[in-house]
Amino acid sequence: MYAIIDIETTGGKYNEEGITEIAIYKFDGHEVVDQFISLVNPEREIQPFVVNLTGINSNMLKNAPKFYEIAKRVVEITEGCVVVAHNAQFDNRILTTEFKRLGFDFDRETLCTVELAKTLIPDLPSYSLGKLVRSLGIPVTDRHRASGDALATVKLFKLLLSKDVEKTIIQTFLRKHPKLQLEPKLTDIIAQMPSETGVYYIHNKNGNIIYIGKSKNIKKRINQHFTGTDRKSKKIQIQVATVTYDTTGSELIALLKESHEIKQNKPLFNRAMRKTKISHALYSSIDSNGYINLTIDPADGRKKVITTFSNKQSAKDFLHRAVETYSLCLKLCGLEKTLDSCFRYELKECEGACLNEENTVLYNKRVNEFIEKYSYKDQNMIIIDKGRKVDERSAVLIENGVFTGYAFYDLNHQINNIDILKSIIIPMTNNRHTQHIIQSYLRKNKRLKILKF
Repeated sequence: MYAIIDIETTGGKYNEEGITEIAIYKFDGHEVVDQFISLVNPEREIQPFVVNLTGINSNMLKNAPKFYEIAKRVVEITEGCVVVAHNAQFDNRILTTEFKRLGFDFDRETLCTVELAKTLIPDLPSYSLGKLVRSLGIPVTDRHRASGDALATVKLFKLLLSKDVEKTIIQTFLRKHPKLQLEPKLTDIIAQMPSETGVYYIHNKNGNIIYIGKSKNIKKRINQHFTGTDRKSKKIQIQVATVTYDTTGSELIALLKESHEIKQNKPLFNRAMRKTKISHALYSSIDSNGYINLTIDPADGRKKVITTFSNKQSAKDFLHRAVETYSLCLKLCGLEKTLDSCFRYELKECEGACLNEENTVLYNKRVNEFIEKYSYKDQNMIIIDKGRKVDERSAVLIENGVFTGYAFYDLNHQINNIDILKSIIIPMTNNRHTQHIIQSYLRKNKRLKILKF
């Protein structure tokens, strides 16, 4: 649990500042579950430059509560939380100082989004909150007011959690809070899981990830792990201390995250996990008559492929549908062996490429249309899919035929501005397995929105 904080102060000498406004959003890693926002009477003058910056003046604070009147609420909402702030050292110092004036110690672990951003999103021109969220396309209202800045920090922190594919933030938190994982009841863990699409992480008592999986229904899948009687399920049941998760909305994102993060984290019980099965692929060649021929052959990583398949039958079924959709020749697609015309020619559904009767340019044009649709080689495109909530979408970015990563967005300018999209992308490795995942998903989900640029 995290307490994301922003504080506005009077300014002045070091350790003599007073709080004028405070905003705290309690965040469980997925959504805000509680919040506290209040003006505060600092009982001292506000520096003129601060008034100009925040718009908060002494008249506004005459009837505001003094810090001792809100101190209990601050303690309650931050209890058991890691305090997160943009420049956390400043906010934590101000809170610690205020509590010391009351004769109490305020001791909370802290995370700084400035430092996290420098690590997870390197080489940006500025890491000030305003410039940083602007470069990432994150909306911010009431800039330099506690609530507006804290809410922008919530959105920034959520993005940083997504970019932390090695899960160092969460695992560090779990290691520092072992009491949260002592003798968990499996039924209690299941009850906390969402019935949504996403990726889940099973941790042991040290916070280490021992298994990563994906599911269209996380709760149902975790229940299967905890009630399974096979050898691996029993080992997981013995070692599990807690389960964390990332909802994705999109099954494509879940598949890509699972594949990538297993490689990054190398969990104990994923070692024997079967790899993405790629048995066959679709290839193209040009015959002696100038026609483009299509063939299904065993997958060979050394050859240029159009698309890949988990088994030969699914490849044949796909190619048969393509033959009908694009009026292609069964013989030239390798689906019928004959020295004469193909069966579709007899039905007058083939234009005679099998007998060299159709113009090669016209036939090859249809074949190339098919290839372009199902092979993203050399293409620049964004695959738009469902997001984690109603007003959000996911984006998979492919540049020059290379898969670079994914992002979630809720504003049009984030998806229409390629520079902003690149800055919020969670980078991933392009390989034959990710290509297979994307191509298989595109074949099964024909109504996906695809933007080409």
